[in-house]
Amino acid sequence: MTVAFRPRPSVVRRDSGLYAYERALARRGLTPIAGVDEAGRGACAGPLVVAAVILRKQVDGLADSKLLTPQVRERLYEQIIRVSHVGIVIIPSGEIDAKGLHKCNVSGMRRAVAQLPCDPEYILTDGFPVPGLPAPSLAVWKGDQVAACVAAASIVAKVTRDRLMVTLDERYPLYGFAEHKGYVTPGHRLALETHGPCPDHRFSFVTVARGMGENEMGAGVA
Repeated sequence: MTVAFRPRPSVVRRDSGLYAYERALARRGLTPIAGVDEAGRGACAGPLVVAAVILRKQVDGLADSKLLTPQVRERLYEQIIRVSHVGIVIIPSGEIDAKGLHKCNVSGMRRAVAQLPCDPEYILTDGFPVPGLPAPSLAVWKGDQVAACVAAASIVAKVTRDRLMVTLDERYPLYGFAEHKGYVTPGHRLALETHGPCPDHRFSFVTVARGMGENEMGAGVA
């Protein structure tokens, strides 16, 4: 019987710097290390985007994508793409409605790792464990704030999704997607109440269902 290798227990202080997890794993010979994160989980319109990143070089300035300005995210995105192995999965709103958000999130993380051009020896995921990954893994609470590879994945996922939402805004200009990126804001809620949802809204979400009103589809449909 083959016994899966597990690294010796180790304590990683959350104030030890963004590369502490990678250094601790590397000391045990577990490289390369992939970080996985998503963007768009809480939105009621647009896709869910999942990214897996293996950093081949250190990138200065990494942080949770939500804590960075759009300009800084764009700059870091370009740096990450140049020095990393990256896998990106885009899950459309219709698939989220059909399969459920969490199931799509877990599946997307597996698929993003599978897209990487090399096999990771260890995988760090943001927030919750993901079964079925091809290597030992660890779910890290607020991983995008404490692990460099997860922070990089959060930036890649966020920038990829924001660009898609800007494109979606050009197709459905009534909803303000370029501004709020599909998340629930007072302006987005008012647009839903006024126009009903467009095809890229997530109809399984209660905010969208409430915005249906008498229309089954919104006036913003091209």
